[in-house]
Amino acid sequence: MDLDLRKLRYFVAVAEHRHFGRAAQALFIAQPVLSRQIRAFERELGYALLTRTTRSVELTPAGKQLYDEAPRITTVVDGALRRVREAHRGEQRLVVAFSPGLHVADAIRAYTVSRPGAVIDVFPLRWWERDAPLRDGRAHLGYLRRPFDDSGLYTVPIGHETKVACLPVTHPLAGRRSLTSADLDGAPLLDGSTRRTSSLEEKFELIASGQGVALVPVSIAHSYSRPDLVYLTVTDALPVETCLAIPEDNRTGPAADFLEIATATLRLRAEGPEGETRAGAANRAPAPSTD
Repeated sequence: MDLDLRKLRYFVAVAEHRHFGRAAQALFIAQPVLSRQIRAFERELGYALLTRTTRSVELTPAGKQLYDEAPRITTVVDGALRRVREAHRGEQRLVVAFSPGLHVADAIRAYTVSRPGAVIDVFPLRWWERDAPLRDGRAHLGYLRRPFDDSGLYTVPIGHETKVACLPVTHPLAGRRSLTSADLDGAPLLDGSTRRTSSLEEKFELIASGQGVALVPVSIAHSYSRPDLVYLTVTDALPVETCLAIPEDNRTGPAADFLEIATATLRLRAEGPEGETRAGAANRAPAPSTD
């Protein structure tokens, strides 16, 4: 069975609005047309996606699963079509993803010096995406922190980062110069396994309001300093590895050239005096020190 992407987008609109009328308005089509398209989509698939009543529209178990899968499907297709258009136009555009707190500007500058006219886009990763944009085509290469699923990816180690504890300034431990993991025993830890947040900004807002603490890489502490947070080195925390990653089947052409230049540039940054200071300094807010 072929998947009709237009009908899939119609279904997503109904699933988001839980209302055919509002979904039709958002899609700029007539409601009867939308209803017919969704019924045809369900017939093509062979099962119901929606449970309809006079007052509401709810997702069936199959509908919930398709709604979860839809963003990945449309992203892969949109990425593929974009690359086809670029090939038709003779464009060689690279998209470089990067984890929060990591910086790729030095590598981009070095690459564009050797290849004037190269078009580079950047893709800031949300903390839960990790390697996903490399797999669905949104990015050609990523500057990432482990852990992530590296199956099917070629990875190049760049360096290591220490972790620091992020606490509100009102926390009893906020006046310490450093901590051990034991000092944080019993403290509510905000991480993906205990409380999922949609962004780092949300996480830091929760910490500042006294709802928990978090362990974060030191580069994030530098990027997200604020006067109501304190960052303290955790002396026995294991360092986090940073690396470049690229799909195994994309190790030719501009992406491979960028990987080579970025490896040399970012390793120099990570291993140089500034990198050593960032990795080893005791960091205490309001502004994490690099002295």
